[in-house]
Amino acid sequence: MARIKSILTEAKQIERAVTLIRLGARLQVLESETDLSYERLLRLYKEVAGKSPSKGQLPFSTDWFMTWQPNIHASLFLNIHEYLNKAAALDEIDVVIKAYQLYLEQTQAQGLEPLLSITRAWRLVKFVDNGMLTMTKCRKCGGHYVTHPHEIAKHYVCGLCNPPARAGKGRASGALHLGGVRALEGADVH
Repeated sequence: MARIKSILTEAKQIERAVTLIRLGARLQVLESETDLSYERLLRLYKEVAGKSPSKGQLPFSTDWFMTWQPNIHASLFLNIHEYLNKAAALDEIDVVIKAYQLYLEQTQAQGLEPLLSITRAWRLVKFVDNGMLTMTKCRKCGGHYVTHPHEIAKHYVCGLCNPPARAGKGRASGALHLGGVRALEGADVH
């Protein structure tokens, strides 16, 4: 019986790894979220992606999530993640995968280029879990946005309600504003 269970467990881990590879996850994410050996993951990555995995370190800075457009995308993803985390009985990595797939659906529905990679989304969840980032409610629109934990919540205004001076110069900025507000208002889970 134990042999059957281990085969089923391994099959689930391989399926999870394949899904992450197809979403563009870096090898370090696969190593962290599965019990498969490095050699096995490397072979699987090459088979699924048709190329060797990217080399180099994973992004570590929280600063990327604080810039205007990445913050809106990260906030959309994290609101979806928080909702799924409360509403569905899934393993943490499966919540990240499903939230990321829903984030991609939302950006595609708005005709936007997704700014958040699965690796950054995974790292964002790790930052929140470790208290390095949090969600803060905007006092104007009521949406919840990714912020540093020491942000003064009482006076926080999001980047959609108070865009930076250079915002709106891109071709898709109007769609980002309208799509972002609707998506973030609908995903309020706090």
